[in-house]
Amino acid sequence: MLAMDRAELLAFLGREFPQVAADFDIAAVTPDLLTMRLLTAERHLRPGGTVSGPTMFALADVAIYLAILSRIGPVALAVTTNCSIDFMRKPEAGRDLLAEARLLKLGRQLAVGDVLIRSEGAGGVVARASLTYAIPPRG
Repeated sequence: MLAMDRAELLAFLGREFPQVAADFDIAAVTPDLLTMRLLTAERHLRPGGTVSGPTMFALADVAIYLAILSRIGPVALAVTTNCSIDFMRKPEAGRDLLAEARLLKLGRQLAVGDVLIRSEGAGGVVARASLTYAIPPRG
């Protein structure tokens, strides 16, 4: 069951993190999967015309954060405690990136998830990230 839907997640992101909200859109959200789109722009590119690693990290981080919030509600102080990311191939030029975020464990204090990133319209995985988040105590 979802605690926050697509519209609520986007409103939360815009309110709490306006500095990055314009870069992202949520394509779909279900209890099992959140698909996020990075609206790729010139500022996301590194020399050679590929999307930078820090940009792909941000996409994975925001996607899993919103996947967690979709299940627990608006908790602004949930934070990343660990991230491991594998860059597997160069993203295709001129395409947005899509991140599929899945929660593997959602506990009271920790959440663990995986994110697969692809270039829109292409089949191969560009990057894979594993993230752990700390969830602050309620109340």
